[in-house]
Amino acid sequence: MNKEWSGLNKTMQTQIRKKDTYEVGIDTLFDLRNQLMQILISLKEELHREDFDAIPFINADGYHSKTIAYSIWHIFRIEDIVAHTLISEDEQVFFTGNYQVRINSPIITTGNELVKQQIADFSKQLNLKELYSYIVEVKESTEKIVSGLSYDELKRKIPEGRREYLKSLNVVSTDENAFWLIDYWCNKDVRGLIQMPLSRHWIMHIEACLRIKNRIHS
Repeated sequence: MNKEWSGLNKTMQTQIRKKDTYEVGIDTLFDLRNQLMQILISLKEELHREDFDAIPFINADGYHSKTIAYSIWHIFRIEDIVAHTLISEDEQVFFTGNYQVRINSPIITTGNELVKQQIADFSKQLNLKELYSYIVEVKESTEKIVSGLSYDELKRKIPEGRREYLKSLNVVSTDENAFWLIDYWCNKDVRGLIQMPLSRHWIMHIEACLRIKNRIHS
């Protein structure tokens, strides 16, 4: 894992555990996310459209076995679901912005259920310009939500009713590769959700994107 990103992530986790360093910890979180988002923006500027659909590690185990387009979709569908449906308890950007139509996506889920060639085929269908509009909007809306949280709210657990509502939205596939996510998220408190989908999850998938990029252009 990139040492700078890993270090920022570790610092943030320590800071948000204590009331007197909580606000600084949120600043650290946003600094990390800004650095990672800059990587995604640079990919858009440097790569050809077909590079986003390339799957050079198709038979590998790990995050790099996907495509860059899929990875971007996956990071931000998960963030949108977690930030809005579970933390803020409002409507996802995906739905308010009519992004399924705009991105031309055949799915509304996180994509965990897709494998190998399905991932490549899915990636080719996406409108990349609209996907990037989506990720910018999700990032901004998440950070607005997080900025509004008090330290005490970090201990809040996800209510059972919210878990059931999440299931009803069908944004997480019932496939065994995906459905575990609901329990995984809903068993965390708000602090736990900040630490995984909203930070570490970004690092893992963006590092994988860089690995894919390097293989394509090696």
